[in-house]
Amino acid sequence: MTSHVPNEARVIPMRPRATRPQARPTAPPTAVERRRPAVREPLWRDLVGGILRQERLAQERTLKEVAETARISMPYLSEVERGRKEASSEVLAAAAGALGLGLGDLLARAQGELVRLSSRHSGPGRGPGASGARFDGMCLAA
Repeated sequence: MTSHVPNEARVIPMRPRATRPQARPTAPPTAVERRRPAVREPLWRDLVGGILRQERLAQERTLKEVAETARISMPYLSEVERGRKEASSEVLAAAAGALGLGLGDLLARAQGELVRLSSRHSGPGRGPGASGARFDGMCLAA
């Protein structure tokens, strides 16, 4: 039995053809969107890393010296200083200790920097003084 079908392959598309989305009119920003700060709030790892780097440079010590004293690998300490790694409390304590700081000193400095930077970015009605509350403590969560 012979079939008289031309010698062509039938193509079945795997995905539907992409259609261009129609442009939607954009709504004006809401009041909440207008009040949002354009600058992102600082991350804890950036603050702690910056404090470690500042202290190391103030002591005119190399990254290698501090890493060896703290018994941390030099690349890892560099990543912590640049805010690229979220270091454990043990690593932070070792790095702070190598610089002659206690863990509490390091965290207190980072908290002070956080308060300073946050108050600069907070607008009216935001920040610690907005509700009349006063924040003197520090809270860390893992």
